[in-house]
Amino acid sequence: MYKRVRLKDTVEVPPRNLADVTEQRVQALLQDKLEGRMDEDVGSVVSVVEVHDIGEGAVLPNRPGVYYEAEFDAITYDPDMQEVVDGTVVEVVEFGAFVGIGPIDGLLHVSQISDEYLAYDGENQQLASGESNKTLGVDDAVRVRIVTKSIDERNPRDSKIGLTAKQPGLGKHEWLAEEYEDRQEEA
Repeated sequence: MYKRVRLKDTVEVPPRNLADVTEQRVQALLQDKLEGRMDEDVGSVVSVVEVHDIGEGAVLPNRPGVYYEAEFDAITYDPDMQEVVDGTVVEVVEFGAFVGIGPIDGLLHVSQISDEYLAYDGENQQLASGESNKTLGVDDAVRVRIVTKSIDERNPRDSKIGLTAKQPGLGKHEWLAEEYEDRQEEA
């Protein structure tokens, strides 16, 4: 879920910019420092959008810059447990599919895609069912539920989001549309 949150952080203004300690300069430095960073409390920082307050600068021994505490608004993405999200398959591997949900990827394990057995087709970068001819490949749109979340603040790439598509109303968009059409024909 995307949120606009008020945060505080300290930013170092390098000596060459000390004559220009403006909200725009501090915002640019905060963007460089924070955007893409994961935090257990707020999720992934997508963008620093507005600086509200810049505190007094502090000089630290043996450091060239001046440190300012700033209060600012940021747009964050923090996936909630059990949240239903739409995403796009970005990679298919033997054990499942990685799905882009906002600025991060989640794993849709092969056991959480369908009740049918899905075999890995490396040549076509897809998972395929021999029973119904269903396939799941790169760039396919899916609706999934977030079932596990483990955020690694030190190394955001090691954060893990687990997904499922085995519940009613979840799965590849194309499959959901076909199910809807079948229900309409039966009615």
